[in-house]
Amino acid sequence: MEKEKKNLSNAQRFIQSYNNIDYAIRTRYNLNRSMGFSELIRKSVALNYIVRKYEDDLIDYGRLRNAIVHGNEEYIMAEPHYEVVENIEKIERLLTAPPKALETVCRRDVLTIDASKSMREVIMLMASSSYSNIPVYDESGEIIGIANGQKILDSFGKYLLTGGNCTTFLNNVKIEDMLSRLEDNEYYVFSNKELTVEEALEHFHNNSKLLAIIVTKNGGAKEKPLGIITGGDVLKMNTILENY
Repeated sequence: MEKEKKNLSNAQRFIQSYNNIDYAIRTRYNLNRSMGFSELIRKSVALNYIVRKYEDDLIDYGRLRNAIVHGNEEYIMAEPHYEVVENIEKIERLLTAPPKALETVCRRDVLTIDASKSMREVIMLMASSSYSNIPVYDESGEIIGIANGQKILDSFGKYLLTGGNCTTFLNNVKIEDMLSRLEDNEYYVFSNKELTVEEALEHFHNNSKLLAIIVTKNGGAKEKPLGIITGGDVLKMNTILENY
């Protein structure tokens, strides 16, 4: 691919990337083929993190494309700057061959805990592992929620405020007891192994309560977790996309 690009002018490289971006967005979201490029981008902003991030650039590139070819791609009227070509090719890569989350950002050694464990055991595991979000599975092997350090602290504080005993909370309250009192289905999502970094960021963008994305082979709740992404990985994911 890089060798082929060396034989193309900046304008040819730009038009090639522009066409690939146009095709990728239309086919992914099944958008009308007669829709203009600017409208296409604006329609996709709510659907795609990369389009949203580079919206202004893409709108400008739509205008630049028209200035370069003016309806006839065989007749080049202008040559775009090298940096412009590099940037549109980067956006093209992000949209057509995005980095997979499992290969780049996922923590692969997924730490889990049994639902029957006491709060003492959960807190000690968090302290020893330095993980503040641990998936909790019941005896059937299905997730029931995420043990989250802040939510455990909040639950502990409320327990004490109502006259509860510290030792009782630590030794007798199970993590499943705490999770059963939470609307926990908003705090985690499952995804299959094809999840991209862009899609993972989209999950966190759309759900401010999201604690973790658990990646399994097919995205099933009873499958062995292959990787986990938490809110603390958002900065890393942005860096991955910036450098891709």
